[in-house]
Amino acid sequence: MGDGTMDVADTGLPVEPEHQNLFYALFLSIYLTTVLGNLLIIVLIRLDPHLHTPMYLFLSNLSFSDLCFSSVTMPKLLQNMLNEDPSIPYAGCLTQMYFFLLFGDLESFLLVTMAYDRYVAICFPLHYTTIMSPKLCLSLVVLSWVLTTFHAMLHTLLMARLSFCADNVIHHFFCDVSALLKLSCSDTQVNELVIFIMGGLILVIPFLLIIMSYAQIVSSLLKVPSARSIRKAFSTCGSHLSVVSLFYGTVIGLYLCPTATNSTVKDTAMAMMYTVVTPMLNPFIYSLRNRDMKGALGRVFRKKKTLFSL
Repeated sequence: MGDGTMDVADTGLPVEPEHQNLFYALFLSIYLTTVLGNLLIIVLIRLDPHLHTPMYLFLSNLSFSDLCFSSVTMPKLLQNMLNEDPSIPYAGCLTQMYFFLLFGDLESFLLVTMAYDRYVAICFPLHYTTIMSPKLCLSLVVLSWVLTTFHAMLHTLLMARLSFCADNVIHHFFCDVSALLKLSCSDTQVNELVIFIMGGLILVIPFLLIIMSYAQIVSSLLKVPSARSIRKAFSTCGSHLSVVSLFYGTVIGLYLCPTATNSTVKDTAMAMMYTVVTPMLNPFIYSLRNRDMKGALGRVFRKKKTLFSL
């Protein structure tokens, strides 16, 4: 298998055959919602000049990342649910793993930059335009892309050097790093060490930074004696933190805190949370609920209506 000529098969989802159609319809609707929701955000931000701000630069990148992150696993999962041959070429498996890591890591970095942007906007409103300059914003986005590309490539190259046993069935619905390592006949200590060290840098530190930034935001808003601002703060921060906790909690639980009792069903359910659920929720939590996006949607529709009437 290490020579790249053998196919890999994944067991997909632990779903009873009689429930297959129901789950297929459910996952198809989730995927379409994810694609349409994130595409709508990207198009709105591109078309509306009012949204050409640092916050929406990060949001458009997050939407693109969510769109790609979901598309790395969902189409293949849906295809496997329809046919009886869930195989994927070894090179295709490594490619899927690479892009999965790339867009998963990118999501982590973008969530940090967005939390920092909100922290500056709320805690230092008078200095916001000076601190969040176009140069800094662009640098943060470019740095996120560069670091995630390097990290994904590192894991892929480390995986490519391993040799694999005769058993080539992955007990997962995609080519996950940990699932592939279980199939290897080689010594995987280096791979596991890199997962632990890089995972800490890319998952734990960003998660702590996000928590700290939101704690500062809440602390700053509580100093303002306004019931409306407090309500708004807890509503916004609460919804953001719930999605962030879902994403980081499941990823950290799976990769950095594995337990001997973790079952395939439990691992699959946890993976579903950050690969399927969070990319669908992000557009609603971060964008489609806020006034600016609703205003942009209204302006775009009015512009289209005017063009049609002319």
